[in-house]
Amino acid sequence: MLDKILSLPLEQKIGQLFFIGLAGTQVDDSARRLLEEISPGGICLFARNIREAAPTRRLLDDVRTLLPVEPFLSLDQEGGLVDRLRRVAEPMPAAGSLRTPAQAEELARLTAEIVRIFGFNMNFAPVVDVIDENRSRFVNGLYSRTFGKNREEVFEMAAVYLATLQRHGCLGTIKHFPGLGAAELDSHAELPAVNLKFEEFNELDLYPYRRFFETNEVRSVMIAHAAFPALDLQERDKNGKLLPSSLSFNFTTKLLREDLGFEGLALTDDLEMGAILKNYGIGEACKMAVLAGQDQLLICNDANAVREGFAAVRAAVESGEIGEQRIDESLRRIAVVKNLLLSPLSFDTKRLEDLSGSVANLKAQLI
Repeated sequence: MLDKILSLPLEQKIGQLFFIGLAGTQVDDSARRLLEEISPGGICLFARNIREAAPTRRLLDDVRTLLPVEPFLSLDQEGGLVDRLRRVAEPMPAAGSLRTPAQAEELARLTAEIVRIFGFNMNFAPVVDVIDENRSRFVNGLYSRTFGKNREEVFEMAAVYLATLQRHGCLGTIKHFPGLGAAELDSHAELPAVNLKFEEFNELDLYPYRRFFETNEVRSVMIAHAAFPALDLQERDKNGKLLPSSLSFNFTTKLLREDLGFEGLALTDDLEMGAILKNYGIGEACKMAVLAGQDQLLICNDANAVREGFAAVRAAVESGEIGEQRIDESLRRIAVVKNLLLSPLSFDTKRLEDLSGSVANLKAQLI
């Protein structure tokens, strides 16, 4: 896989750094042109793409055949509020509703098989933000999305979930590094300032990551759009504004890689979120993210934004602003993880019905 990726033309190498969304439920002419232009390393589907079962599998099969390298095919299938498959399978329970590691294991087992039947090979889950009783008052949209009510429960249940998901052939992604549990805003709209002193940040928010990295289970981490003004790690951009963690060398490279020793994939959260677009153009944000040490850049909605971001990174590489060595570092990490990808399971509507019944049984246990 590494030789194949490193032998790609420069444009297709750069394409491997992009994890993009598509507009519709099929690979129409517009989607085909976008895929051929960008050759993205990953595709993320949303509820807008997933309306019927068989067409969803056909969409992913078509994407796979069009791209020069096997893509990551992902979704946010957390359950509860974030359930992209709710139209085509029994809606799944939220992580916050589960009470035992055994229930987390069952949810992960069901999720892995269901998403692989649809053709996915990755899931942007579990959420490992720590939300204790004190933090539960914040309106950041995360309350039901994370496991447990303290740092130990978050790690224990999320670790079971991730290990089970991956044991059943679907890669997971822990998020949102370095921790959004104390965010008082939702980063979909604004850049949240997480006003923590180092002691609380280190003891609560980094705890799941330290424990996870000891397990050697984590293949990818999604980095949040947030500012941490009380931490020495916090940087400011050229205009003096607080720099989001997703665009920060200090958080992505110094903290995640050097201090915590993580060697897998670092992915941005969606760069079209308000926290980014209100302060940076998409092209500038993509360049900043690559220079910070991100391996893959999520642009999930606008095809023009994908093209603009791709063009900005390509121009920066061609001019030397971003060195090819920096690109190759990410390509090596991408290749390592892509070597773990398994083929999709056979599409089987009867099996999907049975699995939906099992999801309903799990939910019944939680009442």
